[in-house]
Amino acid sequence: MTPLRQRMLHDMQIRNFAENTQKSYLVQVSSFARNFRRSPELLGPEEIRTWLVYLREERKLAPASLAASIGALRFLYRVTLKRHWSDDDLPLPKKPVRLPVILSLEEITTFFESIASLKQRTILMTAYAAGLRVSEVVHLKVTDIDSKRMVIRVNQGKNSRDRYVMLSPRLLEILRLYWQDAHPREWLFPRNIPGRPICRAAVAQACLIARKRSGITKPITPHSLRHAFATHLLEAGTDVRRIQLLMGHRALSTTARYLKVATSTVCATPEPL
Repeated sequence: MTPLRQRMLHDMQIRNFAENTQKSYLVQVSSFARNFRRSPELLGPEEIRTWLVYLREERKLAPASLAASIGALRFLYRVTLKRHWSDDDLPLPKKPVRLPVILSLEEITTFFESIASLKQRTILMTAYAAGLRVSEVVHLKVTDIDSKRMVIRVNQGKNSRDRYVMLSPRLLEILRLYWQDAHPREWLFPRNIPGRPICRAAVAQACLIARKRSGITKPITPHSLRHAFATHLLEAGTDVRRIQLLMGHRALSTTARYLKVATSTVCATPEPL
């Protein structure tokens, strides 16, 4: 590991960046340096501009992927290398505003019924019933299920924040059925490797297979279940602020976007026809 890479890693660790963010930033900077075959310390705004054009025109990266690369370079040059560059030297691309595709309650039922594996069905039902991110559901421990208070504890979710979400009686029933079959000890959903939780890729693959079996044409990922959770709560009359707390969103505006897809708001206005 080069001294610059080590210094950048330490800078991220001091700021308590998530492990995935640290890995992503290091990969982005490494790719940038390899492209020019020089240390980033010897590169400047003109090379950055050439690199971003290459990512956009040659590799056809989406704005979100470009933003990840720019975020890594901003951190390297502004924080680690102390370069006083303006935003124009490291411009962020304008992201298109897209709304999530929402599954109906009937589609959710059909989707779950198409999952043969009890473990996979329990994982995905937990993600939906509690509105969890895939990284949160795979890292649940047996002790996080509090049946006395009917809550689930999410330890160190996104932005390193703890929170509690509701544990419905129906989900508790499903979790107990799963526990009787699998008897997990530490991790609620363990991997085949002892002492390790199931990986996110395995959950995504289970989701893909279930979608094909269900015949649903809408795109379905583990995060689609989180979108459905928020939207269905909103349509049932739950306050947006309460949904924000359950979802673990830092900004209310992030939760408020579900107002644009909930039938309780979209279909509430009488149509002129």
